[in-house]
Amino acid sequence: MQSQKKHPQLFSFEFYPPKTEEGAVNLQQVHSKLAELNPDFFSVTFGAGGSTRDKTFDTVIDIQAKGIAAAPHLSCVASTKDNIRTILKNYQDNGIAKIVALRGDLPSGMLSAGEFRYANELVEFIRQETGDYFQIHVAAYPEVHPQSVNATDDFKNFKRKVDAGANAVITQYFYNAEAYFYFVDNCEKNGITIPIVPGIMPITQYAQLFRFSEMCGADIPRWMRKRLESFGDDRESVQAFGLDVVSHLCQRLLDGGAPGLHFYTMNQAAPTLAILENLKF
Repeated sequence: MQSQKKHPQLFSFEFYPPKTEEGAVNLQQVHSKLAELNPDFFSVTFGAGGSTRDKTFDTVIDIQAKGIAAAPHLSCVASTKDNIRTILKNYQDNGIAKIVALRGDLPSGMLSAGEFRYANELVEFIRQETGDYFQIHVAAYPEVHPQSVNATDDFKNFKRKVDAGANAVITQYFYNAEAYFYFVDNCEKNGITIPIVPGIMPITQYAQLFRFSEMCGADIPRWMRKRLESFGDDRESVQAFGLDVVSHLCQRLLDGGAPGLHFYTMNQAAPTLAILENLKF
């Protein structure tokens, strides 16, 4: 097992743009609680086909104004060079210096992906337009992207993003630490030395977790699935079990050299705070 301890251990938290006034108030409260931990940054998602573009921008600007760096997600699906150029300039003008560059999902019914087909093309374009201004984070799938032909092709596609100019990596969430460590080993064997930060999904509802995992290709180990199923509608037991499992996963990742953790918060503070408390942060 290789170690990434050469990188400092940093934490980051992901939000999605609120859809309602109530959601906006909730996010303000969640942000306030998590900001007390002084994370490296908060990231904000970008809906399929850019469907939350304006809300993403507004949320990012609001977070940045509160004193902690914000990193907007930027999707190349359904985007043109002109609108990406405009978005990048707007972010530069507002002092945003981090970007999470993704391929993104094609909205239902949309036939064309736009001028960019893959995330490496978006990374290349950002570098061509803005040089080294942005710190660019890209995605990785330790358990293989669900649309990839095989693991070898998936890794080649990932390396193209790194070679295009990525500064750091955030992985899809997973519950099998060995998948992450094997992926890191493979990266180091192929000369990839940038930080590879594990994505962490707290467990609060089994049905929701199962649905998300089916869509993104994240594996729920059989033993975990069976335990979660056994709790039925007992949400308190699901959450207690999830807290224990994910806390142990995080500790193992950090002990093994992971350069930090990126939490998919689902706009909730309590599950992430409970994990970090278990980790003594």
